[in-house]
Parts: sequence; C-alpha cells; structure tokens
Amino acid sequence: MNMVPRPDLAVETRGNFVDGREIEAGDGTLIDVRNPATGAVIARIPNSTQGDVDRAMQSARAAFASREWGGMDVRARARLVNSLADAFEANLDTLYRLETLNNGRPVNETRAQLARLPDFFRYFAGLALSRRDAVIPVEGSYLNYTRRTPIGVVANCTPFNHPLMILCKSLAAVLATGCTTVVKPSEYTPLTTLKLAEIFTQAGLPKGVFNIVLGLGPTTGRALAEHPDIDKLVLTGGTEAGRIAGSAAARVFAHQTMELGGKTPVMVFDDFDLEQAVNYAAFGAFIGAGQTCVCASRHLVQETIYDAFVEKLAAKAKSIRIGDPFDPATQLGPVISARQRDRVLAYAACGRDEGARAVAGGRAALVPGGEEGYFVEPTVFADVRSTMRIFQEEVFGPFTSVTPFRDEADALRLANDSPFGLAAALRTRDIARAHRVAAAVKAGIVWINDHHRLDPASPWGGVDDSGLGRECGSESFDDHFNVKSIMVATHDAAFDWYRDTAGQRRLN
Repeated sequence: MNMVPRPDLAVETRGNFVDGREIEAGDGTLIDVRNPATGAVIARIPNSTQGDVDRAMQSARAAFASREWGGMDVRARARLVNSLADAFEANLDTLYRLETLNNGRPVNETRAQLARLPDFFRYFAGLALSRRDAVIPVEGSYLNYTRRTPIGVVANCTPFNHPLMILCKSLAAVLATGCTTVVKPSEYTPLTTLKLAEIFTQAGLPKGVFNIVLGLGPTTGRALAEHPDIDKLVLTGGTEAGRIAGSAAARVFAHQTMELGGKTPVMVFDDFDLEQAVNYAAFGAFIGAGQTCVCASRHLVQETIYDAFVEKLAAKAKSIRIGDPFDPATQLGPVISARQRDRVLAYAACGRDEGARAVAGGRAALVPGGEEGYFVEPTVFADVRSTMRIFQEEVFGPFTSVTPFRDEADALRLANDSPFGLAAALRTRDIARAHRVAAAVKAGIVWINDHHRLDPASPWGGVDDSGLGRECGSESFDDHFNVKSIMVATHDAAFDWYRDTAGQRRLN
C-alpha cells in the first residue's frame, strides 16, 4: 500500500503552555518530534528545565487559589466542563488528524478513540453535580459530617501510545473537582496535548488551570515528579519509570495514581466460537500496533482447540493491511520510533532463540513511500512456555504469544504467572466458569468475551507491578479531594475529665 501524498508541513518550534499561552522554554536544546510513518521531523520542542517546571507549578498553584477558578461555584464549573466537551467535539477532525500524524495510529482507530473522549468530561461534570458529603452515624449525641476540598495541583506524565485518551482520563477529573494541573506529555507525541490546551483556553478555561511542560522523562519528567508543591502525581508508563517517579512523589506525600506495565493473559476455552476468539485475539493484540498496556500479549488456549487457534490467528495476522495511517484502508500503522521497532524485533529474535515457533511476522514491514517509517509485521509466536522472556516481559508492539493449557486450574496458573496485574480476559460460554475465573485471576480489569473496553464510569488500574490507584469512575473523582471530618457535640452536658477521672466511661 503506497503512502498517500500530503502537503509539506513547516517544522515549527513549539513551547510550553503556561498561564493560557505558549511560551519559550528550555536551555536552547531542542528535541525532534517525528512522524513515525515516515521518520520525518514535524516539530521541535524544548527540554524544559527546573525553572520552567517551577514557573508552570506557580501558575497552577495561583489558579487553584484564585477567585476565578478556585472560587468557582460547582454548578458553574460543571457547565464549563460540559462546554469544554462541546469544544473538543467541535474540533474532533483537527485533533484526530493531528494525533494520527504524531503517533501513527490509523486514522480509523484514532477517530473512533477520540470521539469517545468528550464523554469523560461530561461524566465527571455529572459527578461534580451529584456529589454529596456524608453524615455519619456515631455513638452519643454528636453530629458527624464530612467536607471534601480539592487536593490542589496534579502533576501528570502521559505516554505516547494514547496521548489524548490517557490525558483526558485524568484531565476530566482534575477539572470537574476544581484542581489544576501541570502535564508533561511524551516527547514523542506532544502536539495534540498542546492543541487541546489552546482549544480549552479559547473555550473559556481560566489561565493556569491546564499547563504543559515539554521535555524528556529523565529531566523534565523527573523535575515535575520531584516538585515539592505537587499534591497528586498521575503517571502512565513503564514500571521502572513508575518506581522512580513514585518514590520522588512519596517524599512530599502526594497522592498517586500509576498505570504501569502489563502482560495481559487471554484464556480461551474450547466452548467459545473459534472464529470469534481469533478475531478478538487479533483486535486485542494488534490494535494501536500493540502499543497498549492492556495488549492481548499472552494467549492461553485450551489444548483441544490449540492447533486450530494457532493456524487461524497466524492467517489473520498475515491478512492485516499495513500502510499509511491516513489511508482509510490501513489496518496497522507503525510503532512510535526506530527504538521501539528495534525492541520488538529483538523480542522476536529472543523468541526464536528460546525455541518458540514463529507462525506470523517477526520482521520489519516494508511500506512503499514509508521506507523510513517504523513498521513491524503483526507477530505471533506459538508453543511458548511460561519460562520464556516473551511470555514474561512486556514487548509493547504488535506481538502476541500462544500457550496451551489443560483445564481451568492450569489456565489460571499460567495467567497468574506474571509480575504484572493490569488486565486479563477470557473467552467462554460457561457463565459459572466465567465468574470463577474472573474472581481468581490477578488483574485490576477483566474482560469476559471482549477486550479493550473502557468507560468513564468504570474504574481502570492494576495491581502488583502494574501500578496503584484507579482512573475513571467515582474512585478517581474521590481521590482528587481531601476529606475533613467534622464532629459537633449536640448535647449540653457538663464535662470535666479531671474532676471525675475514675468515673469516665471513655477517654474520647
């Protein structure tokens, strides 16, 4: 499939977004932002310094304390958040095309994903309107109630794979609760984050509420995570990055939500339709070029259907159309960078060396017109043992493995043989088994006869090396508040502990 010609884009140098406008930042060092389908430079960004991060944090703190934002009535804030959802929708065409250019996902995927995002803002605006503080029954003549206050400034480090979707999962809760934020997008994919800040400012979001600092993770990201004035850290990325950033944020006792690595097991039982299982396998493994933390990267298939499943999944993988992300016929785009392409190919070599059977892909894909792009063939390895690296380690590309199992207990043993615990999936028509397995598998998210499904109302997050905390749902909303318990004595009984100490029934 040939690349569709598109007009030359001027290579702009972008800046940080602070106090409602784009400003210069960095020490003069610039980072190239590339189109992964062609390798061409499409923008340059600064590597922000500690001083740049300080400036953005000061802006966010001032906005949080301001009458314009911090003093805004909850109903006015909900109306504003709903209007931001409208503004997002009005600019959807611009946003999904820019995201396709910047991260290489096929335009059909990007359009479908971004079209969902206004719902996140509307959902959290609804939570803001419906929130009620608690009145708690306690012993004695007391009225006990709670008040919740926004926690303050949220630092958010977002990844390259779903730049706007992962941003909006956090940003919607931040805005609806009255917090403010400083976002560091991935240096690979900053362009739609900058565009969204511009759109929201034009739609009436007060300055300083949504700030952006650009740069590399080990420098700019670290300065943000270590900043003594953050109240909450949200990070989506690798497990090791989460350990480093989380340790830094813990020193200032910041709230934390971490969505880290994953190695999703998919258990396919022999009572499920084989064609449907294969279709879900391809979708789960190859959507977004497999660059998702919930990629269906470990298929565990009952031995009675194992050979047929492997054969059909290999054929399905080979049929997927690789090409220009802007071509509506394209089904698989590039991975994000040459480095990521080489990582995927290195895991393919590792699989061969360890004795797994390559039944599809495992090579760089050649796309006419995209010779400098970062394309990888959809890759399937069969006969994979649990001791192999491709079973245990996250690849983060269009790559999946297939392993046979005997029975339900064997499937769960294999599924739980992982340091990760983000998502899991199973395919079965046995309703009792479905609920048993969902309860027993180690994961924060489980899909029964589905994959990749998310909803703004449904909590999202993992356990073990996959992180902590939850995005989406009331769980995320509630974690943007500090809770104050207020205890009111409603009696007028005399009290003097030191007059009758021995006769008191309780100290407090």
